[in-house]
Amino acid sequence: MRWRTGRRSTNVEDRRGRRASRGLVGGGIGTILLALVAMYFGVDPSLVLQSGGSSRTARGGATSYQPSAHEQELAAFASTVLADTEDVWSKLLPEQAGKRYEKPRLVLYTGITQSACGTGQAAMGPFYCPGDHKVYLDLSFFDELKRRHDAPGDFAQAYVLAHEVGHHVQNLLGIADKVDRLRARLGKTEFNQVSVRMELQADCLAGVWANHADRERHILEEGDIEEALNAATQIGDDRLQKQARGYVVPESFTHGTSKQRMRWFATGMRSGELSACNTFKAASL
Repeated sequence: MRWRTGRRSTNVEDRRGRRASRGLVGGGIGTILLALVAMYFGVDPSLVLQSGGSSRTARGGATSYQPSAHEQELAAFASTVLADTEDVWSKLLPEQAGKRYEKPRLVLYTGITQSACGTGQAAMGPFYCPGDHKVYLDLSFFDELKRRHDAPGDFAQAYVLAHEVGHHVQNLLGIADKVDRLRARLGKTEFNQVSVRMELQADCLAGVWANHADRERHILEEGDIEEALNAATQIGDDRLQKQARGYVVPESFTHGTSKQRMRWFATGMRSGELSACNTFKAASL
């Protein structure tokens, strides 16, 4: 991926090295969202849910934390990808949806941090919090993506970050609120199916970003699309459950199968159109 000459976003909040308490701010939808993320990455969701009622706040403090050169390069990469999503969506959302794009902030943290949705932990992977319009990322996840999930490559990393920004787009379009309202009306299995459609739409939106970023700034190099598709394959619900449990439970899927995730990223990449990403009306995923 050609990223080194790209601009870097000013919407990055660097909390690396800060200390934070484990108490959650509030609870409710945010806590449940983080529990789903935890479950998705093989973390016991009870670790999140058991802390859901705490009102303790984060405590940050100056430390002597010194990031490595490798970590600094990852931070520069994440900032550049974020800037590219800003450029694409600031143009595309008004054109295709008649909405002004409000840029999210990217929070870089180490180990554990607080969000409006609760406590974020590195083991849960990156996540988007609709309560504060921020994407949270412990940069160690990029190495985890390569080692644990066998998904190396800078464009695989870009795909994951663009997926989280896709959730921000959904939030701006009011989709996140509609899905949230369904939570109280549906049983767990039914809501999991809605969650899958929401996650696959975020995959599709990541593909839409890639389409326009490459069209306008020629960011893609040979093998990049394969990197993203491989990442989508490696983090499908079926594959993750098979690795963690030895078997799969389809009714518990929250993000979609490997095949589905690949398909919807490819759909967005091929079309470049928001209208192609309506997973909620798709007869087949």
